[in-house]
Amino acid sequence: MADIIDPAVGDYLLTHCTPADDVLRDLAAETWAKLPGAAGMQVSHDEGALLTMLVRLTGAEYAVEVGTFTGYSSICIARGLRPGGRLLACDVSDEWTAMARDYWQRAGLTDRIELRIAPALDTLRALPAEPLIDFAFVDADKTGYPDYYDALVPRLRPGGLMVFDNVLRDGRVLDPRDESDRAVAGLNDRIVTDERVDSVMLPVRDGVTLIRKRG
Repeated sequence: MADIIDPAVGDYLLTHCTPADDVLRDLAAETWAKLPGAAGMQVSHDEGALLTMLVRLTGAEYAVEVGTFTGYSSICIARGLRPGGRLLACDVSDEWTAMARDYWQRAGLTDRIELRIAPALDTLRALPAEPLIDFAFVDADKTGYPDYYDALVPRLRPGGLMVFDNVLRDGRVLDPRDESDRAVAGLNDRIVTDERVDSVMLPVRDGVTLIRKRG
């Protein structure tokens, strides 16, 4: 595993973005308390703040999330949507998303978020083929990343934005060790040659790639 940035710098970053409110702080704490073995899947506060800002900057009204877990990222995305906006949240776990539902209600976002418990690829492929998605965030099983990308790009509106998380795999994309590493490294290579999109990879936590569909 490689440190993308010095841990001290990472701590500094966390204290120099808009602070989390009580809802997000309590959700993070409960996730770590109840799911200590899985809590590392939760996005960090600075990454959540980045998601909210990106959604606002794109003026998104319709968003899709692949991989909801306990709901931290979905709250961040939903808060950035335009008035009347909607987020489709895709996950396969009733247990994890039960916590998400509780915090969506506490955050006053239940009218903005629709949860689909099903394999995300099935949900994505069942969506209209028209480019109607303004914003998408993918943070789920890494072997599924190439298929999620293929399903989302045609459905993303021109000028729309996708964000893929964990694109550095703790640095293992430099020397892939397993199927998940290879899937992410392969997709990283595909994205930079895809003439339908512009992209930039950022060293935010475990790496995020921002992908904008050309218009």
